[in-house]
Amino acid sequence: MVKQRRKHLRNISCSEIKDCPTPGTKNVAVLQKVNGDIQAWCHKCKKYLPSDSLSEEPHKPSTAEVVAMMPKYRKDADKPVFVSEGIPERNIKQTTLDKFNVKVTDKGEHWYPYGEDTYKIRGVNKNFRWSGGGDKSPLFGMDAYPAGSAKYITVCEGEADALAAAQMLDSSGLSRSPVVSVPNGAGSALASCKEAFEYLNSFSQGIVFAFDNDKPGQDAVLECCDLFPHKSKVMRMRKPYKDACDYLKDNQVKSFNSDWWSSQAFVPDGVVKGSDLKSLVMEPLEKSIALYPFPGINDMTGGIRNEMCVITAGTGLGKSQFLREIVYKLLKTTEESIGCLFLEESVKTSGLSIMSLDSHKRLHLNEVEATDEEKKLAFDATLGTGRLFFYDSFGSTSIDNIINRIRFMVHGMGCKFIFLDHISIVVSDQSHTDERKALDEICTRLRMLVEEMNISLFAVSHLRRPSGIGHEEAAATKVSDLRGSGAIAQLADTILGLERNSQAKDLNERHTTKVRVLKNRYSGLTGLCSSLYYDRNTGRMNEVFEEDLEEPK
Repeated sequence: MVKQRRKHLRNISCSEIKDCPTPGTKNVAVLQKVNGDIQAWCHKCKKYLPSDSLSEEPHKPSTAEVVAMMPKYRKDADKPVFVSEGIPERNIKQTTLDKFNVKVTDKGEHWYPYGEDTYKIRGVNKNFRWSGGGDKSPLFGMDAYPAGSAKYITVCEGEADALAAAQMLDSSGLSRSPVVSVPNGAGSALASCKEAFEYLNSFSQGIVFAFDNDKPGQDAVLECCDLFPHKSKVMRMRKPYKDACDYLKDNQVKSFNSDWWSSQAFVPDGVVKGSDLKSLVMEPLEKSIALYPFPGINDMTGGIRNEMCVITAGTGLGKSQFLREIVYKLLKTTEESIGCLFLEESVKTSGLSIMSLDSHKRLHLNEVEATDEEKKLAFDATLGTGRLFFYDSFGSTSIDNIINRIRFMVHGMGCKFIFLDHISIVVSDQSHTDERKALDEICTRLRMLVEEMNISLFAVSHLRRPSGIGHEEAAATKVSDLRGSGAIAQLADTILGLERNSQAKDLNERHTTKVRVLKNRYSGLTGLCSSLYYDRNTGRMNEVFEEDLEEPK
């Protein structure tokens, strides 16, 4: 990396920047000359400003700049008078200042060197300015420690913190452990570390970031650590201390050194150390939040959890009826609200079909007779509970609309269980010309909803037509038969396939559905788990064994 020749020209205020997004701040940027080119860096926006963003109005020089341009008006009394007293209010010794070539005036100003004949001056009111025309170093303290001169280097957020940290580390025998700081606080820390990349990377075993214990400081730590993920360490300041100066002012040198030695290796987002999982793995495993209405399915899957379950079968094999049985079971055995998006039928049909399960009569059929009292009892036991919510799909079935309705059912109505029948209808309403891409998008967004809102989602998906015997004639379901690119199989936690020979001559066989577990992320067990017989008189599905089947009357 070629070293840049950088010269500070002057500070820039918001009034000199066209269309400044955060007006009203003085000295918000600096004008620099870098390798002969004029550049402006904004500390608030954290980016370089284009040359055409600066006001064309002539710059009005400050009093200090006027004095600099008219040396004949200077008086000897205006020259800084340096003293050798250290910084007593921070417990920083003069020997520490000498090590860094830091100077302090009799008026309390701090002169921090950034290369030869270039100083950052801290005024008594914590206002900053620059002096000198030499090349500016990207970090304070680089002149005190040659590149690669030690195994570790510590980076602080401010010059005073670097002095305090160096003094405390020196007292513990780490006098050769370099300490530097960024020049303009957390806001420009990443840019400064990038500029000093080769210097920082020359320290072989670790870079300890000891930034302020506040949000800007900790955010800057993560950004800077990403530059050196293989050797970065993070020092955590113990309460009530915010920075290294706080430790030294309170004479907590041993505490600082202890915390420095306890610095943790940086772990990028998404990477978790196994040793950090002890408390998590010791927690009791989450039990199922509910059970399926059929014991055979529960035995193999362990019940219902906050996950995504996909139900699949051939056309007309009872997927919707299977879902309604689960809805009714949840309504009777839990106190949670349930959201139903049955996109192939009206809300009236959906409501009557669920009432039918309670009355044991198929109320949604014209030929089935039921008294008003029977209907009222069924209504009160199901829809009248106030825990069932339906989506009238007469409107849009776009994925955005469906996602928004699910969000409302969960957040607005408190639904813990969501039923979507079926995904393919949502696909047909998309702008995608590629069905596979549309299915990928829908399944991904549904899966994200499950994780985000911690809900249990049941979704129906259709199968592609097999080359031989059709699924309507009891062909075994397979994961590879799911329509789409494979996103459903990858994202679902549980996949249940329903199989039935809807054309069988034998009535028992024709009305018996076999349930096959195609995917089971919980236990890994798969295969046939249950046989369900549909009673045409009651409209219910009941789990049976072959010997239990009788010819219906």
